Amino acid sequence: MRIVADENIPLVDAFFGALGDIRRLPGRAIDAAALADAELLLVRSVTRVDRALLAGSPVRFVGTCTIGTDHLDLDYFAEAGIAWSSAPGCNARGVVDYVLGSLLVLAEDEGVELATRTFGVVGAGQVGGRLVDVLRGLGWRVLVCDPPRQAAEGGDYVDLETILRECDAISLHTPLDRGTHHLLDAGRLERLRQGAWLVNASRGAVVDNQALRALLGRRIDLRVVLDVWEGEPLADVELARLCRIATPHIAGYSLDGKLRGTAQVYQAWCRASGQAERVRLDELLPAPWLGELALNAGSDPAWALATLCRAVYDPRRDDADFRRSLVGDEARRCTAFDALRKHYPVRREIDGLRVRLQGDAPRLAEIVRALGAELV
Repeated sequence: MRIVADENIPLVDAFFGALGDIRRLPGRAIDAAALADAELLLVRSVTRVDRALLAGSPVRFVGTCTIGTDHLDLDYFAEAGIAWSSAPGCNARGVVDYVLGSLLVLAEDEGVELATRTFGVVGAGQVGGRLVDVLRGLGWRVLVCDPPRQAAEGGDYVDLETILRECDAISLHTPLDRGTHHLLDAGRLERLRQGAWLVNASRGAVVDNQALRALLGRRIDLRVVLDVWEGEPLADVELARLCRIATPHIAGYSLDGKLRGTAQVYQAWCRASGQAERVRLDELLPAPWLGELALNAGSDPAWALATLCRAVYDPRRDDADFRRSLVGDEARRCTAFDALRKHYPVRREIDGLRVRLQGDAPRLAEIVRALGAELV
């Protein structure tokens, strides 16, 4: 079997090496010529996989090692009889860690307690749903907007206008489709509360980037965190400068998440081909660098929360790396954007952290459990 894979997908050899010959390419360089004799295609979100790419090729299975599928032409796959899989939830924990780290930075900047804010989560799927669980587990007030889930399940959801009107901090976690393109357009952005925080770690075009740049030029009260950009890999330099945190689409780039994505696509391929799974992720995951933390029972809860989160991940490093890359012409900046993703440093997830409490500390135990760390 011939396999073409994005060079940034980890453990391809471990999971797929026994199946055939693997050719690795940059995701943006995968073209029809590269697939002339390929039966299996493995991609990430930067590769548009559609009729133009696949027509006439022998590809019969496409796997994207990502949550999102907006880069896949699923209608064409159905027409052409091509099996496919994404990796739902693979990097959800990494994105939650990114949002938590960003909220800590914003709270520190402004000298406010996170527990006093009202949080709005737009999109309660794999990522947003987990974020809601963490924030509510910490005892914070959270409003959730997810019209598809509300229609299907009912429940305690609110509309987007309520989120804009009542929430001090809004985090976006919707897929990108016709209904969510520029979900936050100029009009809705104008309705953000005084002093609101906006985090977008979903897709760049969920927010009208031009309108946001214009708004931030007038409203210095707003604080914005952007991990995703319209026109990637070309990010709006002026918009990035106006953001408190700006990063190159790496919110979910934890090592665990990337490895999990490869494993999920491998499992899907095994199901589609009727083959038994011969490789297990738990046999391949390396031990985390930080195995355990101990907290004294008298620790301040706010300090403990920040310490636990930042011990695993702090987005300020990625922000600094990205800002240093925003120089030169467009071609140079695009190359730098992709290089930051390709050479991303090892990062683990909070739920792989063991926390030992020295003494009886119910509030600290509540924080540890809410974060998803292991209480020992």
